[in-house]
Amino acid sequence: MSSAPLALTMGDPAGIGLEIALHAWRDGASLAAPFFLIADPQAVERVDRALGWATPLEATTPEAAAAVFGHALPIVALNARADVAPGRPDPAAAPAILESIARAVDYARSGAARAVVTNPIAKKTLYEAGFAHPGHTEYLGELTSQAWGGPAQPVMMIWSPLLAVVPVTIHVSLAEAARALSRELIETTARIVARDLRDRFRIERPRIAVAGLNPHAGEGGAMGREEIEIIAPAIAALRAEGLDIFGPLPADTMFHAKARERYDVALTMYHDQGLIPAKTLAFDDGVNVTLGLPFVRTSPDHGTAFDIAGKGLANPSSLIAATKLAARLAK
Repeated sequence: MSSAPLALTMGDPAGIGLEIALHAWRDGASLAAPFFLIADPQAVERVDRALGWATPLEATTPEAAAAVFGHALPIVALNARADVAPGRPDPAAAPAILESIARAVDYARSGAARAVVTNPIAKKTLYEAGFAHPGHTEYLGELTSQAWGGPAQPVMMIWSPLLAVVPVTIHVSLAEAARALSRELIETTARIVARDLRDRFRIERPRIAVAGLNPHAGEGGAMGREEIEIIAPAIAALRAEGLDIFGPLPADTMFHAKARERYDVALTMYHDQGLIPAKTLAFDDGVNVTLGLPFVRTSPDHGTAFDIAGKGLANPSSLIAATKLAARLAK
C-alpha cells in the first residue's frame, strides 16, 4: 500500500476544493506523494477553464494514477454529476460529494490508495439533501464500519507543527457538549489519541494535556463541578493505565508558546475550545486528521470558501500540508 497514490475527494464542487486540487497538482514539486482526484471530470474541466489554467487532465483508474501524475492530473470519474456553479452551493451535488468520499474509503480498503485526503464539504448543503450525519468525521466512521466490519470511533485532531488539538465532543452545540461529556468519552478518546500518536506519528510516549470545561478549570468547583466529577477522575484512570496525561488545565492559559512545550497534543472538551487556538496559530497549514480509523485520513483545515470559489484566490497550502502528512503517516 505504501507505493499507492493518495485518494483525494472532490469536496463540494461549488467551493474551492477543485481549485486547490488543480493548484496542488500544478505545484507538484511541493507534494510528498502523487494523488488522484475522485470527481466529475466535467466539473474539473469547468473550474480549470474558468481559471484560464489549461491544466492537463486525464481520466484514469487508481491503479494507473501514479504513472499519469507526472504529466497530467489523474481523475477517477464519479458516476454522479456535479453540475453546479462556483460559489453557488446546491443540494443537487450531494450524491456526487458523498460518492467521492465513499469511493475513497473503498480504495483505501482495497489498497488502491495509501491514504485518503478529503476536500472541504458544506454540511448545510448536505443536510438539505437529507444527509443524516453531523459532519465528515462521523460519516467516515459509518463508512469504515460498513467496509471493515465492526464499530469505528473516529476522533478528530487538528494538527500543525505548532499545535495539535483533539476536541472530545465535536459537531454539537455548546449546551449539548456539556451534557455529552463523560468519563468514558474522555478515556476512550485519550486512548485512541495515545495509540495513533504512538503508531502513526511515531511519538514513543505521547504527552497529553487536558483542558477543563469551565473558566479557570472550574476554580475548585466554584464555576462548575465537571472538572471534579468527570474530567479529573478520567485523567486519574488513564494515568493508572500508564498514559502520560495531565490536567484539567484552564483553557485560557494552556495554548501560549511556553505552555505548548509541555505536551504533544491537547484534549479539549468542545469544538471551539481547541479549534480557535489551532486555527489562529496555523490557519494556512493546519491539517484535520481523523484518528481511530484503519486507514489514514487527512483534510485541509478550512471550509469551502464559497465567497472566493472560482476566482483564483484560494490558497492550496493546507491541502498540500494534508497530502504531506497523509503520505508521512501512511508509511
